[in-house]
Amino acid sequence: MGKYTSSSRKRMKPKPEGPHAIWRGIGCIMILIIPAISIAAGIETVNYGLTEKWTFPVQLLGYPKMPDFFYKSSGLMAIFTPITRIPNFYAHAAVSFLYMVAIGGVISVLYAFVYNMVGPSRYGPTDAPPPKIKTKKYTR
Repeated sequence: MGKYTSSSRKRMKPKPEGPHAIWRGIGCIMILIIPAISIAAGIETVNYGLTEKWTFPVQLLGYPKMPDFFYKSSGLMAIFTPITRIPNFYAHAAVSFLYMVAIGGVISVLYAFVYNMVGPSRYGPTDAPPPKIKTKKYTR
C-alpha cells in the first residue's frame, strides 16, 4: 500500500476489445453474401447482354485457355478443368468483380453515414474543447 493510493479503490471492468460480436457475425455473412450476389448478377448481366447483342471485348468471350504448363501437370488440370468448361468465364469474372466493387462501395458509404449519425462523439472526455473563434469580415 503506497502513500498516495487508497485501499478502497474501485475495480474497473476491462474495456472490451474489438467490435461487438454481432458486427463480427454480420461481417462474416457479408463476406459470403456479397460475392454470391455479385457472381449471380454478373452471370445474368452477361447472359442478358449476349441476348441483346451488347458489344463485349472478344478476349472476354469464349472458353478460357490455360497456359501450357497447366496442361502438362495432371494436378493443375484436375483443379482447373471445371473452369475451362465454362463459356464466357472471363466476362462473368470481370462483371462480377465490378459488381463486388460497386456493392462494397455502397455499403461503405452507408456505414460511414450511419456511423457518423449514431457513433461516439468526436471528442473524448480528456480532449480540450474546440476553440470558439468569431472572425469578422475584413474590409479595407
